[in-house]
Amino acid sequence: MNAAYDLISRLRDLDGKLNAREQRVASYVLENFGSVVEATLGEVAAAAEVSEPTVIRFCRTLGCEGFKDFKLRLAQNVAVSLQYLENSNVEARGAAPTLDRVLGGIYAAANAARGQVDGGMLDRAVGALRAARQLVFIGLGGGSSMVAFEAANRFFRLGLSATAVNDGYLQRMRAAALEKGDVLFAISASGEARDVVSSVEIANQYGATTLCLTRPDSTLARLAELPILIELPEDQDIFKPTASRIVHLAIIDTLATCVAELRPEETRERLRRIRASLAAVHGRTGPQPIGD
Repeated sequence: MNAAYDLISRLRDLDGKLNAREQRVASYVLENFGSVVEATLGEVAAAAEVSEPTVIRFCRTLGCEGFKDFKLRLAQNVAVSLQYLENSNVEARGAAPTLDRVLGGIYAAANAARGQVDGGMLDRAVGALRAARQLVFIGLGGGSSMVAFEAANRFFRLGLSATAVNDGYLQRMRAAALEKGDVLFAISASGEARDVVSSVEIANQYGATTLCLTRPDSTLARLAELPILIELPEDQDIFKPTASRIVHLAIIDTLATCVAELRPEETRERLRRIRASLAAVHGRTGPQPIGD
């Protein structure tokens, strides 16, 4: 049996289905995650009132090689899951107060970003985007891939060839097809997403200009030719979506606005065409977002 990545879920699934002795071990572990990761084999056996071989059999039932492997995997699992396992008292505040908290988080993140972004780097990024033969935006995961697709959505409206890719294999392939005059723009909150980092390395190899939006002191920040760097602490409230993606979108909108203002005639004509195509469908002619 392959070892489970999520031992906590595996334990819960097996709870009540094990033989009597292994169930004693399971019950003890489920109630004492923190102490088990620090305990010896003998200590766990004594606490569960079973023999050491029973504990080892229990570990193998979970798919681990033995007690040492079990402890290592459990420690990793607990480190990631701890904030989700704690039973904190959550007060239901209603929609209006919650809106204040969500907007407050966005305001705080935006203010933090405003003091960090290098204006000179933004200007260089705008120059590269404006002159690009084609733009490829890449990101992985829910937040970064969403920002990448929104970036492509913004820049194609300006008359630039812009696409977004969120599949790791396709990102590498697109990067390998780029050359001098093209731009690869990587978006990653961590700056360590392996496929994104590899794609930037590939694009650099073939002479494309590489930009990134990520955190400082990350692998991606070191590799990209033009890094836009922001360090935004994540909110400890696990029920509230992260505000960092909103800040990333604001940076993308800033870049798009600057590029549009440097290409006023081309931008006006592209936006006029897009608006005319939509008016033919819905008939609305008053001011409104174009295609949103």
